[in-house]
Amino acid sequence: MENLGVIDLFDVYKNKKVLITGHTGFKGSWLTLWLLKLGAKVTGYALNPKTAKDNFVLCDLKNKIKDYREDIRDYKKLYEVFEEEEPEIIFHLAAQPLVLDSYENPLYTIETNTQGTANILEAFRHSNKAKILIIITTDKVYENFEWEWGYRESDQLGGSDPYSASKAASEILISSYQRSFFNEGKKKVVSVRAGNVIGGGDWSENRLIPDCIRALENNEKIIIRNPNSTRPWQHVLEPLGGYLLLGQKLLEESISETGAWNFGPFFSNIITVEELVSEIIDCYGNGEYEIRSNKNAPKESNFLSLDISKASRKLKWKPVLNLEETIKFTIDWYKLYSSSNVFEYSYKQICNYQNKMVNHYAKR
Repeated sequence: MENLGVIDLFDVYKNKKVLITGHTGFKGSWLTLWLLKLGAKVTGYALNPKTAKDNFVLCDLKNKIKDYREDIRDYKKLYEVFEEEEPEIIFHLAAQPLVLDSYENPLYTIETNTQGTANILEAFRHSNKAKILIIITTDKVYENFEWEWGYRESDQLGGSDPYSASKAASEILISSYQRSFFNEGKKKVVSVRAGNVIGGGDWSENRLIPDCIRALENNEKIIIRNPNSTRPWQHVLEPLGGYLLLGQKLLEESISETGAWNFGPFFSNIITVEELVSEIIDCYGNGEYEIRSNKNAPKESNFLSLDISKASRKLKWKPVLNLEETIKFTIDWYKLYSSSNVFEYSYKQICNYQNKMVNHYAKR
């Protein structure tokens, strides 16, 4: 087989000092778990988790890493953590991540997502030890023309809601810092864009999977706002695997390209909200849903998908879970979280996914 550096994906992070902002959140907690599995020395910087049922809390991650509870908008404190912990690689996930919440509090969203990104870029610039900065943005940074084909990294940025606009603005900041301060290649900064991630441990309000689980647990009907909206659904471990692979390649200097990278699902995973809810009910074993559209609700895009040919071509990355596996990984966690050791079960899911990832590369 061609040597793709896959084994190094699981070795390169061992004993590396890694800083994760937003580590108490949904994606951040899973990335923290995965990096702990890989033997990294993890430091987290984030606000408190939202609920006592969050993956971060149930896995007791605060006692397994260096845990800072601070605001990404506080540059002074952020830089103090850089100086104290001396991270070599940074994954920046701290954000206000919800479209509907951005309508309720646009200023906080913009400050957190745009000024927060500026703060991490500036701390990275002045750090003597930091080498790689991976900034997690979103598929919603693209000006959405409701195309039926996937958006490429070179497509126009935009945003019709405050969340999308704040993330698109952060992409412009990233590009400007890359060209102004990091073009010699000693430090590397990239942005990564993923679709709608699902998985265990997410309890955010106004997000489809948590809303479904709350309704199912309470024997209530699932209320669907936008049944025909189409999204690129993917399990949270899919893009995280891509981020880790990209980080590995950058650390080993086997690639030099920075800029933006898309990490989306299989085309078959791009289905409507109503279709996904039906699949969730089938996997859960019971439940009903009701469509309750609200004409006065804030605008959300109807169709969105990503072109992942860049990551596929240059990193040899691709998703490994089909839609059925994506939903099963997610629902299994929610059906077991109240009666199982969540740290061990989440760790097991990472091991299962990682094995699938290795098998994928072994076949290439």
